[in-house]
Amino acid sequence: MSGPSLYNHFRTKDEILEAVADSVSALVDLSMFEDARDWRTALHEWAVSYRAALRDHPNIVPVLARGPGRRPAALRLADAVYGAMVEAGWPPAQATSVGALMRYFIMGSALGSFAGGFVDDASAYDPADYPHLGQAHLLAEQQEKIDERAFEAGLTALLDGLALQYEQARATT
Repeated sequence: MSGPSLYNHFRTKDEILEAVADSVSALVDLSMFEDARDWRTALHEWAVSYRAALRDHPNIVPVLARGPGRRPAALRLADAVYGAMVEAGWPPAQATSVGALMRYFIMGSALGSFAGGFVDDASAYDPADYPHLGQAHLLAEQQEKIDERAFEAGLTALLDGLALQYEQARATT
């Protein structure tokens, strides 16, 4: 399909971007919210699926970051997360915060690569200026592994913190 022929189906560039964003949202697996998985396991599996979709389509992340708008797949995603948290016993206001927090974390992790931000030129990291970056030029070649490990570490820390909040919320009800 040529660029101009897209405008036979969409009136504006924004409509095209919204359609692409919704198709990426539709790639996110939501099945973990449809069975008996506990909220923490479901959030973990959903976050991994969501991040994978964003990693495969990084140029659409800024559009997705604006929120679901009227995109059906994005609204189903928000509904699934919120509904699962409320059904698990999260108070509605906290369920909203959990969904927002998870989106912030996942979107942020998809916006760029920590390891990919370092050039693979050892001379860029003069020990006189950067005494602790002597191996930084090697980070780019390990980009995927480093970024995946960082995402998992952050996700675990985030879920650990949410588990504490969940127990506190349950104790006060």
